[in-house]
Amino acid sequence: MELHNYTETVVKEVLNEILSKRDNICKCEKCRLDIMAIALNNLPAQYYVSRKGEVFSKLLASYMETRTRVVTEVTKAAIQVERMPHHQQ
Repeated sequence: MELHNYTETVVKEVLNEILSKRDNICKCEKCRLDIMAIALNNLPAQYYVSRKGEVFSKLLASYMETRTRVVTEVTKAAIQVERMPHHQQ
């Protein structure tokens, strides 16, 4: 068994959606990970170990409020990283 954070999965999905629609944000691995780290630090974790836990976490994450919060945090993080990327350009 492995420990997983379902919030991280949702953040990855939302980040991919946002990056596919915005050309002005760097899509390199460093910037992607920086965006995810910033967003995840501002969101509650939803850890699971079992299959049952994953299903429960997915149900919680499917509510509009949770998804809206993830979109908000990922967008804020993307703007922050866009303004001050930590890689050499």
